[in-house]
Amino acid sequence: MTKRPRSGGTATKLAVLDDYHGAALAMADWSGLSDRCAITVFDDHLADEDALAARLEGFAIICIMRERTPFSSALLARLPQLRLLVTTGMGNRALDLAAATERGVLVCGTRGAPLRTAELTWALILAVARNIVLEDRAIRNGAWGRTIGQDLIGRRLGLVGLGRLGTRVALIGKAFGMEPVAWSENLTPELAEERGARWVDKEALFAESDVVSVHTVLSERTRGLVGAAEIGLMKPDAILVNTSRGPIVDEAALVAALRAGSIAGAGLDVFETEPLAADHPLFALENVVLTPHLGYVTRDTYRVFYGDTVAAVEAYLAGRPIRVLNPEAESRVPEG
Repeated sequence: MTKRPRSGGTATKLAVLDDYHGAALAMADWSGLSDRCAITVFDDHLADEDALAARLEGFAIICIMRERTPFSSALLARLPQLRLLVTTGMGNRALDLAAATERGVLVCGTRGAPLRTAELTWALILAVARNIVLEDRAIRNGAWGRTIGQDLIGRRLGLVGLGRLGTRVALIGKAFGMEPVAWSENLTPELAEERGARWVDKEALFAESDVVSVHTVLSERTRGLVGAAEIGLMKPDAILVNTSRGPIVDEAALVAALRAGSIAGAGLDVFETEPLAADHPLFALENVVLTPHLGYVTRDTYRVFYGDTVAAVEAYLAGRPIRVLNPEAESRVPEG
Protein backbone atom coordinates (compact mmCIF):
# COMPACT_ATOMS: atom_id res chain seq x y z
CA MET A 1 0.00 0.00 0.00
CA THR A 2 1.31 3.46 -0.96
CA LYS A 3 -0.01 6.69 0.48
CA ARG A 4 0.35 10.18 -0.88
CA PRO A 5 -1.28 12.42 1.77
CA ARG A 6 -2.33 15.97 1.23
CA SER A 7 -0.51 18.54 3.34
CA GLY A 8 -2.97 20.52 5.45
CA GLY A 9 -6.73 20.94 5.32
CA THR A 10 -9.40 18.34 4.76
CA ALA A 11 -8.48 16.21 1.80
CA THR A 12 -10.83 14.15 -0.34
CA LYS A 13 -9.91 10.51 0.20
CA LEU A 14 -9.01 8.80 -3.06
CA ALA A 15 -8.18 5.10 -3.47
CA VAL A 16 -6.47 3.41 -6.40
CA LEU A 17 -7.20 -0.33 -6.36
CA ASP A 18 -5.38 -3.42 -7.59
CA ASP A 19 -2.17 -1.73 -8.68
CA TYR A 20 -0.41 -5.09 -8.96
CA HIS A 21 2.55 -3.61 -10.80
CA GLY A 22 3.09 -0.54 -8.63
CA ALA A 23 2.60 1.55 -11.75
CA ALA A 24 -0.22 3.97 -10.96
CA LEU A 25 1.83 6.84 -9.55
CA ALA A 26 4.63 6.43 -12.08
CA MET A 27 2.46 6.24 -15.20
CA ALA A 28 0.67 9.56 -14.75
CA ASP A 29 1.17 12.99 -13.18
CA TRP A 30 -0.94 13.10 -10.02
CA SER A 31 0.60 16.35 -8.74
CA GLY A 32 -2.43 18.40 -9.76
CA LEU A 33 -4.45 16.54 -7.13
CA SER A 34 -1.93 16.86 -4.31
CA ASP A 35 -3.60 19.87 -2.68
CA ARG A 36 -7.09 18.35 -2.83
CA CYS A 37 -6.80 14.59 -2.43
CA ALA A 38 -5.24 12.15 -0.01
CA ILE A 39 -4.27 9.33 -2.35
CA THR A 40 -3.90 5.73 -1.21
CA VAL A 41 -2.72 3.11 -3.69
CA PHE A 42 -3.45 -0.54 -2.92
CA ASP A 43 -1.19 -3.01 -4.69
CA ASP A 44 -2.96 -6.16 -3.48
CA HIS A 45 -6.38 -7.65 -4.23
CA LEU A 46 -9.18 -8.26 -1.77
CA ALA A 47 -11.91 -10.69 -2.83
CA ASP A 48 -13.77 -10.76 0.50
CA GLU A 49 -16.55 -8.18 0.48
CA ASP A 50 -16.39 -7.52 4.23
CA ALA A 51 -12.66 -6.84 4.09
CA LEU A 52 -13.07 -4.71 0.98
CA ALA A 53 -15.88 -2.62 2.48
CA ALA A 54 -13.78 -2.04 5.60
CA ARG A 55 -10.77 -1.00 3.54
CA LEU A 56 -12.74 1.44 1.40
CA GLU A 57 -14.73 3.06 4.20
CA GLY A 58 -14.51 6.83 3.96
CA PHE A 59 -13.19 7.04 0.41
CA ALA A 60 -15.10 9.50 -1.77
CA ILE A 61 -13.24 8.62 -4.98
CA ILE A 62 -12.19 5.13 -6.03
CA CYS A 63 -10.18 4.38 -9.17
CA ILE A 64 -10.41 0.81 -10.41
CA MET A 65 -8.45 -1.17 -12.98
CA ARG A 66 -10.70 -2.94 -15.46
CA GLU A 67 -12.69 -5.75 -13.79
CA ARG A 68 -10.15 -6.77 -11.15
CA THR A 69 -12.46 -5.81 -8.27
CA PRO A 70 -16.21 -6.20 -8.87
CA PHE A 71 -18.45 -3.44 -7.53
CA SER A 72 -21.80 -5.05 -6.84
CA SER A 73 -24.94 -3.38 -5.57
CA ALA A 74 -24.25 -4.88 -2.13
CA LEU A 75 -20.74 -3.44 -1.98
CA LEU A 76 -21.84 -0.02 -3.19
CA ALA A 77 -24.50 0.06 -0.46
CA ARG A 78 -21.71 -0.31 2.11
CA LEU A 79 -19.80 2.72 0.81
CA PRO A 80 -22.07 5.69 1.68
CA GLN A 81 -19.32 8.28 1.23
CA LEU A 82 -18.43 7.18 -2.29
CA ARG A 83 -19.13 9.90 -4.86
CA LEU A 84 -17.00 8.99 -7.89
CA LEU A 85 -15.84 5.75 -9.46
CA VAL A 86 -13.31 5.93 -12.27
CA THR A 87 -12.92 2.71 -14.24
CA THR A 88 -10.31 2.14 -16.90
CA GLY A 89 -11.99 1.67 -20.25
CA MET A 90 -15.46 2.79 -21.25
CA GLY A 91 -17.25 -0.29 -19.97
CA ASN A 92 -16.94 -2.56 -16.95
CA ARG A 93 -19.13 -5.64 -16.64
CA ALA A 94 -18.01 -6.16 -13.05
CA LEU A 95 -19.57 -2.85 -12.02
CA ASP A 96 -23.30 -2.56 -11.26
CA LEU A 97 -23.87 0.68 -13.12
CA ALA A 98 -27.58 0.81 -12.28
CA ALA A 99 -26.84 0.48 -8.56
CA ALA A 100 -24.19 3.19 -8.77
CA THR A 101 -26.67 5.47 -10.50
CA GLU A 102 -29.35 4.76 -7.91
CA ARG A 103 -26.94 5.68 -5.12
CA GLY A 104 -25.83 8.88 -6.84
CA VAL A 105 -22.32 7.62 -7.58
CA LEU A 106 -20.94 9.08 -10.78
CA VAL A 107 -18.99 6.63 -12.93
CA CYS A 108 -16.41 7.86 -15.43
CA GLY A 109 -14.23 5.91 -17.84
CA THR A 110 -11.01 6.29 -19.77
CA ARG A 111 -9.80 5.68 -23.25
CA GLY A 112 -8.20 2.32 -23.98
CA ALA A 113 -5.91 0.49 -26.36
CA PRO A 114 -7.96 -2.55 -27.36
CA LEU A 115 -5.69 -4.01 -30.03
CA ARG A 116 -2.88 -4.72 -27.55
CA THR A 117 -4.61 -7.98 -26.64
CA ALA A 118 -4.12 -9.26 -30.20
CA GLU A 119 -0.37 -9.23 -29.62
CA LEU A 120 -0.70 -11.32 -26.46
CA THR A 121 -3.01 -13.71 -28.31
CA TRP A 122 -0.20 -14.44 -30.73
CA ALA A 123 2.33 -14.74 -27.93
CA LEU A 124 0.16 -17.48 -26.43
CA ILE A 125 -0.46 -19.22 -29.75
CA LEU A 126 3.27 -19.36 -30.45
CA ALA A 127 4.16 -20.33 -26.89
CA VAL A 128 1.82 -23.32 -27.02
CA ALA A 129 2.57 -24.35 -30.61
CA ARG A 130 6.34 -24.30 -30.09
CA ASN A 131 6.34 -25.40 -26.42
CA ILE A 132 8.26 -22.29 -25.39
CA VAL A 133 7.56 -22.55 -21.66
CA LEU A 134 8.38 -26.26 -21.45
CA GLU A 135 11.62 -25.80 -23.34
CA ASP A 136 12.60 -22.81 -21.22
CA ARG A 137 12.12 -24.86 -18.06
CA ALA A 138 13.96 -27.84 -19.56
CA ILE A 139 17.03 -25.92 -20.68
CA ARG A 140 17.33 -24.28 -17.26
CA ASN A 141 17.34 -27.78 -15.75
CA GLY A 142 20.07 -29.09 -18.04
CA ALA A 143 17.97 -30.72 -20.75
CA TRP A 144 18.38 -29.90 -24.42
CA GLY A 145 15.32 -30.37 -26.62
CA ARG A 146 12.34 -32.10 -25.06
CA THR A 147 9.52 -31.39 -27.47
CA ILE A 148 8.53 -31.19 -31.13
CA GLY A 149 6.55 -28.10 -32.08
CA GLN A 150 3.66 -27.55 -34.48
CA ASP A 151 3.72 -25.57 -37.72
CA LEU A 152 1.25 -22.74 -38.23
CA ILE A 153 1.76 -22.16 -41.94
CA GLY A 154 -1.00 -23.82 -43.92
CA ARG A 155 -3.12 -24.42 -40.82
CA ARG A 156 -6.62 -23.16 -40.07
CA LEU A 157 -7.19 -20.37 -37.53
CA GLY A 158 -10.70 -20.44 -36.03
CA LEU A 159 -11.94 -17.18 -34.52
CA VAL A 160 -14.90 -17.14 -32.14
CA GLY A 161 -15.87 -13.54 -32.71
CA LEU A 162 -14.65 -11.21 -35.44
CA GLY A 163 -14.81 -7.72 -33.98
CA ARG A 164 -11.83 -5.38 -33.80
CA LEU A 165 -9.65 -7.87 -31.93
CA GLY A 166 -10.68 -10.92 -33.90
CA THR A 167 -10.10 -9.05 -37.15
CA ARG A 168 -6.61 -8.03 -36.00
CA VAL A 169 -5.78 -11.60 -35.00
CA ALA A 170 -7.01 -12.80 -38.41
CA LEU A 171 -4.76 -10.31 -40.18
CA ILE A 172 -1.71 -11.50 -38.24
CA GLY A 173 -2.74 -15.11 -38.88
CA LYS A 174 -2.58 -14.48 -42.61
CA ALA A 175 0.97 -13.19 -42.18
CA PHE A 176 1.83 -16.58 -40.67
CA GLY A 177 0.29 -18.29 -43.68
CA MET A 178 -2.82 -19.47 -41.84
CA GLU A 179 -6.37 -19.59 -43.17
CA PRO A 180 -8.68 -17.55 -40.91
CA VAL A 181 -12.25 -18.78 -40.45
CA ALA A 182 -14.76 -17.23 -38.08
CA TRP A 183 -18.10 -17.70 -36.40
CA SER A 184 -20.31 -15.80 -33.99
CA GLU A 185 -24.06 -15.65 -33.57
CA ASN A 186 -24.35 -12.34 -35.44
CA LEU A 187 -21.60 -12.82 -38.01
CA THR A 188 -22.59 -13.17 -41.67
CA PRO A 189 -20.51 -14.64 -44.51
CA GLU A 190 -20.37 -11.19 -46.15
CA LEU A 191 -19.11 -9.45 -43.00
CA ALA A 192 -16.58 -12.20 -42.36
CA GLU A 193 -15.17 -11.83 -45.87
CA GLU A 194 -15.03 -8.05 -45.47
CA ARG A 195 -12.96 -8.52 -42.29
CA GLY A 196 -10.54 -10.99 -43.81
CA ALA A 197 -11.94 -14.37 -42.80
CA ARG A 198 -14.21 -17.05 -44.16
CA TRP A 199 -17.48 -17.72 -42.33
CA VAL A 200 -18.12 -21.26 -41.12
CA ASP A 201 -20.72 -22.63 -38.75
CA LYS A 202 -19.90 -23.19 -35.10
CA GLU A 203 -19.43 -26.95 -35.34
CA ALA A 204 -17.13 -26.68 -38.35
CA LEU A 205 -15.02 -24.03 -36.65
CA PHE A 206 -14.27 -26.24 -33.66
CA ALA A 207 -13.97 -29.48 -35.63
CA GLU A 208 -11.74 -28.22 -38.42
CA SER A 209 -9.56 -25.49 -36.89
CA ASP A 210 -5.99 -26.11 -35.78
CA VAL A 211 -6.05 -23.07 -33.49
CA VAL A 212 -9.26 -21.76 -31.92
CA SER A 213 -9.04 -18.25 -30.44
CA VAL A 214 -11.86 -16.60 -28.47
CA HIS A 215 -12.65 -12.93 -29.17
CA THR A 216 -16.25 -12.37 -28.14
CA VAL A 217 -17.57 -10.29 -25.25
CA LEU A 218 -18.90 -11.90 -22.08
CA SER A 219 -22.67 -11.82 -21.71
CA GLU A 220 -25.35 -14.18 -20.51
CA ARG A 221 -25.53 -15.45 -24.08
CA THR A 222 -21.81 -16.20 -24.34
CA ARG A 223 -21.20 -17.53 -20.82
CA GLY A 224 -20.12 -21.16 -21.29
CA LEU A 225 -20.21 -20.73 -25.07
CA VAL A 226 -17.14 -22.93 -25.43
CA GLY A 227 -18.25 -25.97 -23.45
CA ALA A 228 -17.58 -29.69 -23.34
CA ALA A 229 -19.42 -30.25 -26.64
CA GLU A 230 -17.37 -27.66 -28.51
CA ILE A 231 -14.06 -28.75 -26.98
CA GLY A 232 -15.01 -32.34 -27.76
CA LEU A 233 -15.19 -31.47 -31.46
CA MET A 234 -11.62 -30.20 -31.57
CA LYS A 235 -8.76 -32.13 -33.16
CA PRO A 236 -6.35 -33.92 -30.83
CA ASP A 237 -3.53 -31.67 -32.06
CA ALA A 238 -5.56 -28.44 -31.84
CA ILE A 239 -4.88 -25.46 -29.56
CA LEU A 240 -7.43 -23.33 -27.71
CA VAL A 241 -6.58 -19.74 -26.75
CA ASN A 242 -8.71 -17.42 -24.63
CA THR A 243 -7.74 -13.78 -24.11
CA SER A 244 -11.34 -12.54 -23.87
CA ARG A 245 -13.08 -13.45 -20.60
CA GLY A 246 -12.73 -16.62 -18.56
CA PRO A 247 -16.40 -17.60 -18.17
CA ILE A 248 -16.84 -17.85 -21.96
CA VAL A 249 -14.94 -21.16 -21.76
CA ASP A 250 -16.13 -23.96 -19.48
CA GLU A 251 -13.01 -24.21 -17.33
CA ALA A 252 -13.80 -27.67 -15.93
CA ALA A 253 -14.39 -29.07 -19.42
CA LEU A 254 -11.14 -27.55 -20.65
CA VAL A 255 -9.15 -28.95 -17.72
CA ALA A 256 -10.63 -32.39 -18.42
CA ALA A 257 -9.66 -32.19 -22.11
CA LEU A 258 -6.12 -31.01 -21.34
CA ARG A 259 -5.68 -33.69 -18.71
CA ALA A 260 -6.89 -36.39 -21.10
CA GLY A 261 -4.80 -35.07 -23.98
CA SER A 262 -7.86 -34.83 -26.22
CA ILE A 263 -6.54 -31.46 -27.40
CA ALA A 264 -2.88 -30.53 -27.69
CA GLY A 265 -2.84 -27.51 -25.45
CA ALA A 266 -4.24 -24.16 -24.42
CA GLY A 267 -3.09 -20.60 -23.85
CA LEU A 268 -5.12 -18.75 -21.23
CA ASP A 269 -4.95 -15.14 -20.12
CA VAL A 270 -8.37 -15.06 -18.44
CA PHE A 271 -10.11 -17.31 -15.94
CA GLU A 272 -13.44 -18.02 -14.25
CA THR A 273 -12.16 -16.45 -11.01
CA GLU A 274 -9.20 -14.08 -10.89
CA PRO A 275 -6.62 -14.28 -9.41
CA LEU A 276 -6.38 -18.06 -9.71
CA ALA A 277 -6.53 -20.04 -6.48
CA ALA A 278 -3.20 -21.56 -5.43
CA ASP A 279 -4.58 -25.09 -5.80
CA HIS A 280 -6.19 -24.60 -9.22
CA PRO A 281 -5.94 -27.77 -11.36
CA LEU A 282 -4.51 -25.81 -14.30
CA PHE A 283 -1.23 -25.48 -12.41
CA ALA A 284 -0.69 -29.24 -12.58
CA LEU A 285 -0.89 -29.36 -16.40
CA GLU A 286 2.13 -28.97 -18.67
CA ASN A 287 0.14 -28.47 -21.88
CA VAL A 288 -1.23 -25.06 -20.92
CA VAL A 289 0.44 -21.64 -20.85
CA LEU A 290 -1.01 -19.25 -18.28
CA THR A 291 -0.72 -15.47 -18.04
CA PRO A 292 -2.43 -13.27 -15.40
CA HIS A 293 -4.85 -11.23 -17.55
CA LEU A 294 -2.07 -9.37 -19.34
CA GLY A 295 -3.88 -8.61 -22.58
CA TYR A 296 -4.06 -4.89 -21.87
CA VAL A 297 -1.04 -4.66 -19.55
CA THR A 298 1.54 -2.62 -21.46
CA ARG A 299 3.32 0.61 -20.62
CA ASP A 300 1.52 2.53 -23.35
CA THR A 301 -1.90 1.28 -22.22
CA TYR A 302 -1.17 2.09 -18.58
CA ARG A 303 -0.12 5.62 -19.50
CA VAL A 304 -3.47 6.10 -21.21
CA PHE A 305 -5.43 4.46 -18.38
CA TYR A 306 -3.83 6.29 -15.48
CA GLY A 307 -3.43 9.58 -17.36
CA ASP A 308 -7.13 9.58 -18.18
CA THR A 309 -7.96 8.51 -14.61
CA VAL A 310 -6.21 11.59 -13.25
CA ALA A 311 -7.95 13.76 -15.85
CA ALA A 312 -11.33 12.30 -14.86
CA VAL A 313 -10.77 13.08 -11.18
CA GLU A 314 -9.57 16.60 -11.96
CA ALA A 315 -12.61 17.25 -14.18
CA TYR A 316 -14.96 15.92 -11.51
CA LEU A 317 -13.46 18.13 -8.82
CA ALA A 318 -13.81 21.07 -11.19
CA GLY A 319 -17.50 20.33 -11.61
CA ARG A 320 -17.14 19.30 -15.25
CA PRO A 321 -16.98 15.49 -15.30
CA ILE A 322 -15.80 13.78 -18.49
CA ARG A 323 -16.40 10.38 -20.09
CA VAL A 324 -19.42 9.86 -17.87
CA LEU A 325 -20.93 6.38 -18.10
CA ASN A 326 -24.08 7.16 -16.11
CA PRO A 327 -25.04 10.79 -16.78
CA GLU A 328 -28.45 10.19 -15.20
CA ALA A 329 -26.86 9.71 -11.78
CA GLU A 330 -27.95 12.30 -9.24
CA SER A 331 -24.34 12.84 -8.33
CA ARG A 332 -23.03 15.42 -5.92
CA VAL A 333 -20.70 16.95 -8.42
CA PRO A 334 -18.74 19.80 -6.83
CA GLU A 335 -18.89 23.25 -8.41
CA GLY A 336 -15.15 23.53 -8.79
